Amino acid sequence: MTLGALAAIVGLALVIAACSTETAATSGQADRDGQVDPGDLAASGGDASVDNSGSNAFAQPAPGLDSDERRAFVVGNNFFNDNWVTAPASTTARDGLGPVFNAQSCSSCHFKDGRGQPPTEQNPEELGLLLRLSVPGSGEHGEPAAHPAYGGQLQDRSINGVPAEGSIGISTTEISGEYADGTPYELLEPSYSVIDPAFGPLGADTMISPRIAPPVFGVGLLEAVPESTIEQLAQEQAEAGDGISGRPNVVWSPTLGEMAIGRFGWKANVATVADQTVGAFLGDIGITSSTHPDQDCTGVQLECLAAPDGGQPELSDSKAQRVTFYTRTLAVPERRDVGESSTDNGAEVFERISCSSCHVSELRTGETDVAALSEQTIRPYTDLLLHDMGPGLADGRADFGADGSEWRTPPLWGLGLTSVVNDHTRFLHDGRARSVEEAILWHGGEAERARDDFVALPRGDREDLLAFLNSL
Repeated sequence: MTLGALAAIVGLALVIAACSTETAATSGQADRDGQVDPGDLAASGGDASVDNSGSNAFAQPAPGLDSDERRAFVVGNNFFNDNWVTAPASTTARDGLGPVFNAQSCSSCHFKDGRGQPPTEQNPEELGLLLRLSVPGSGEHGEPAAHPAYGGQLQDRSINGVPAEGSIGISTTEISGEYADGTPYELLEPSYSVIDPAFGPLGADTMISPRIAPPVFGVGLLEAVPESTIEQLAQEQAEAGDGISGRPNVVWSPTLGEMAIGRFGWKANVATVADQTVGAFLGDIGITSSTHPDQDCTGVQLECLAAPDGGQPELSDSKAQRVTFYTRTLAVPERRDVGESSTDNGAEVFERISCSSCHVSELRTGETDVAALSEQTIRPYTDLLLHDMGPGLADGRADFGADGSEWRTPPLWGLGLTSVVNDHTRFLHDGRARSVEEAILWHGGEAERARDDFVALPRGDREDLLAFLNSL
């Protein structure tokens, strides 16, 4: 579909979007006793919050967008959801799929702008998981060195006449434990392999790291947090001397053309939403852009190299900008059950056992080109820093400044709506945790003390902490 054709439906789409989007929570001030207003606690994204806890909670535009911005949002939404097709095709605006790829659209992995999950026995074709690949060494800017035959990512699908690179194998081992009160629990530890590799064995030195597609709402607000804020958080943690000491990942930004603090990706290896957009189009869908003009084929993938393309580049700058704008301006759903005794106590427990040392509750955005995202007090529950999470979660794969056991603190906003929007409760970088509770139990390294304190809690406090997290 061309931009002109999309413009013809924008008016109707705007009416539909306006009807489906609830009014943002009104930001308040601290009350006379110095307590935070419940409205502030609910408005996780500040003025960019929406009161929506239904199946489309992650797919709403930020309130406050002007009419031109709303049109850009609708057009970007269409491109985010459209399936790309094999070239050549009559639909020239979206042909050029592959030749090797993982999904046909952005929404294939980020369904309803939410969280992916690993394949299951019930749904073995689930598209939310991919494998990063690398070999010892690093690239020009410190990025992981791509595998010489398979590149930086296993693409398990392909167009006709081109072999897919292989498929993902997953096996699990049960790990049993119990809380201090004797309540048992069980975790599943996954291991990964490449089945039927098309271009020979990957080699013993190949590093494989799984990645689940994270939610994409709220990313524009996180991008608007000043670098100085992130650096200050790292300094404060280092000075605290309590064993928790996060640090920013400094990464190459291909759209900025310079090194910058990473904010996105499981290892904070992506600096901007625009970087994330064009990088995912190439790696996940096989769509070239002016930033990434070459097909994602290695020298040994002859059929891939010979396949027809959908233009040079296949993704125009205007389309890339629209998709980037769409994800930047997705609203954050409001927190629920604010003021309930269970969630209030859970919030206190969250602070007491030092979860908030990394999952920082409140940040402030700076000035940005989208007024609706500027100067907002937000509650994402992240510091955007890397932390050592211990050997249990380590993938052994460095990524710019992140080592093999470090991960970015993931935002927690919207956590409790995952089951509503995406019909599952799989968490962590590879979806191994089958619940929020299991995600906590997997914490180690700098978070080991917080995990042990969680295990030692009375049942009532554990349940209240989980209630608080599921209210976010």
